[in-house]
Amino acid sequence: MKCPACQHENRPGAKFCEECAAALARACPNCGSAVSDSAKFCPECAHPLTAASVQTRFASPESYTPKHLAERILTSKSALEGERKQVTVLFCDVVGSTSLAERLGPESMHALLNRFFELALSEVHRYEGTINQFLGDGFMALFGAPVAHEDHASRAVLAAVTIQRRLEERHTELIGAHGGELSVRIGLNTGPVVVGKIGDNLRMDYTAVGDTTNLAARLQQLAEPGVILVSDATRRQVGEQFRLEPLPPVTVKGKAEPVQAYRILGLASRRSPRWERPSTRFVGRERELGVLSDLLEQAERGQGQTVGIVGEPGVGKSRLLYELRQGLAERRVTYLEGRYPSYCASIPYLPVLDIIRTNCGIVDADPPEAVADKVRFAVEEVSMDPQKAVPYLLNLLGVKDESGTMEALAPDVIRARTLETLRQLAVKGSQRRPIIFAVEDVHWVDRPSGEYFDSLVENLPGAMILFVATYRPGYRPPWLDRSYATQIALRPLSQPESQSVVHAVASENRLADAVSLLILAKAEGNPFFLEDAIDVDRGP
Repeated sequence: MKCPACQHENRPGAKFCEECAAALARACPNCGSAVSDSAKFCPECAHPLTAASVQTRFASPESYTPKHLAERILTSKSALEGERKQVTVLFCDVVGSTSLAERLGPESMHALLNRFFELALSEVHRYEGTINQFLGDGFMALFGAPVAHEDHASRAVLAAVTIQRRLEERHTELIGAHGGELSVRIGLNTGPVVVGKIGDNLRMDYTAVGDTTNLAARLQQLAEPGVILVSDATRRQVGEQFRLEPLPPVTVKGKAEPVQAYRILGLASRRSPRWERPSTRFVGRERELGVLSDLLEQAERGQGQTVGIVGEPGVGKSRLLYELRQGLAERRVTYLEGRYPSYCASIPYLPVLDIIRTNCGIVDADPPEAVADKVRFAVEEVSMDPQKAVPYLLNLLGVKDESGTMEALAPDVIRARTLETLRQLAVKGSQRRPIIFAVEDVHWVDRPSGEYFDSLVENLPGAMILFVATYRPGYRPPWLDRSYATQIALRPLSQPESQSVVHAVASENRLADAVSLLILAKAEGNPFFLEDAIDVDRGP
């Protein structure tokens, strides 16, 4: 039997291509009978085959993968094939597609599914995930391979949240005059997979290790319409970035014990670093932590300082900030943090908004009136004029200011006054108690945020502020030449330090010496890669 995707000749009776894993024959979802690719109805039971045009339109990954993403996959494919990687798996399907097809008719249903896939795939690709398989009225996506990201779980959950949001926004457009409900259910799980062959047409073969894929699929099946369910493994990776509701443990086929699942309620009011609860003891960065503590003491004496922490991804920049924050329990210091996710680099003021929301105690559930009240209180608390400051802060937060202060102002005037308001809020706030501004991944900085942070750094002398920024090699902050600026370079851990991490992570499941040596060699002193490699080796 010849594969329609790669033309490979397979053995008789094969259901999937031995070369590219493409399905060799369609089957009716109602009775299981074989049907042709062009059939719109099953010849045995007349069931509408709603995915016909979808399977044709999205037959090859080349047809739906963005060019920049395709180039990254093909460039790195030789290094990936055969690798065992930690990824996050996402399953998504349309709820009640059969009844929808009966009401809409096959042609309208085909058009609806095409629009749905276009919408959903754009969000998956926005966060640099890849579509591994189409499943009739749904799909399976992977985050973390073949395009590697240490924050693959966060990207996957964000993709799920934005898919749900865009479906709500475009519901009328998608359904049209036919009426009815269009909703999806989504399940996610994090765990190891083995990367198989990646063809020149981008078709990828992945083999799930353990129940990584199975659990994600089961969670998707258990989810109610419009609900996103994640496993405990995914929850541990995303930390406090999302609001989650724990559900009663559920029985899952193939699992001996009930599984803990969580319902995603939305984004949290703040974005926290990856290190929510570090699984290992702090190793090899004691000197760097001491430097940060010394700089903080100078800032507490009114000698403001700025420090850049530079290092490769996974080398421990977030962990160092976590340890700094943990050491503040006995000190009267305000800790404010923001972060630049790579997938949101074009969003202006993103980390600044994190800081404002945290400082004012604003949460997602706050109505506009509550946001305005909290902003006004924060401004008055540092003795600023609310009439002059509040409108610009509300404008940043996307809340309409009823005073009409900015209606007649030019954009450049609004930008200048916004920067001045933010600067004053920081400096005056530090007069009440010392402040640490911690901003991660500033190599993704947007121009408005960069202007604000540059202005803030210029005003550090005489202020009780420690401004800390993390970034990757190749980026140089414009303020690094200041006399009150320090750069801390995080280098790979030494061999003894790396061994300490391996022993700590693998303490419950002792690894063979040969395996430990292999992990040490592959990780090259990178703490994240060390832990990731150990987790992959141990499996779920």
